[in-house]
Amino acid sequence: MDDPVHRLSGRTLLTAIFGDPVAHSLSPAMHNAAYAALAMDRAYVAFHVTPTGLREALRAIPALGIAGVNLTVPHKERAVRMMAQLTDEALLLRAVNCVINRNGELHGDNTDARGLEADLRAQHVSIAGELAVIIGAGGAASAAVLAALRLDAARIVICNRTIARANRLARSFARYLATRGGGRSRQTIEARGLDTLVNVTTMSAATIVINATPMGLKTGGFASLSYAATPSECVFYDMIYAREPTPFLAPPLALGRRAIDGAGMLINQGVLAFELFNGVAPPAGVMRAALMSALGRE
Repeated sequence: MDDPVHRLSGRTLLTAIFGDPVAHSLSPAMHNAAYAALAMDRAYVAFHVTPTGLREALRAIPALGIAGVNLTVPHKERAVRMMAQLTDEALLLRAVNCVINRNGELHGDNTDARGLEADLRAQHVSIAGELAVIIGAGGAASAAVLAALRLDAARIVICNRTIARANRLARSFARYLATRGGGRSRQTIEARGLDTLVNVTTMSAATIVINATPMGLKTGGFASLSYAATPSECVFYDMIYAREPTPFLAPPLALGRRAIDGAGMLINQGVLAFELFNGVAPPAGVMRAALMSALGRE
């Protein structure tokens, strides 16, 4: 397979990912594999963009003719205010992970919830009528809440270091449920602190625990969590992906619990982003194969 990096020219159109950190990202491997398979004169690159540089980096997209950009931590929420147009999903989640350059105008979308939902379905994870515990209250957590609602979780508990932030997220989705359900919904959402993760009563009822924070990405540890209190069938899902089990996933693996990282979610949202940026779908399986090869999971 031809390597797009070896055929860059003055006509090559760029797509990219902005993040801080971003050196670990395997999105370039996925997108560039798809470009090579389609023989497209395009390339996907990673840019280290700090929070203070985000506005200028986004403003540069039209000037440089970049077709589209993925946003990862910590930019998804801040970028909302910098878009000319937002999709309904980006508005609901108050976060953007895809920026599409449409004739010099920046359009923001969010594919995280769709990517997570699709991966959980593909992994045959059933949470209908059950309790989902979601750790975090940022853009990724918003996507996790929406995915859990779409998978028909009966009860969602959002756990965050700052309870006020978790409350804002819970209230936002309570309004969404009220609008969607005509004022009535059998699904409930509540906000709590991180100490809930060691609450045996709550954890013993959990069907899934989702990490929607960057804990473990920049640090070597994770918050205290009563893994052993969870039911044997409880699923632990980390929206972070890595070559080795993350600090969140290593303990449940040791206990024999089912543990899934965000590789499948990344593939799903990557396929959606590729279509948004390029107007064509990637060849089936190419992006998955590239990511799994990069992760050593062939």
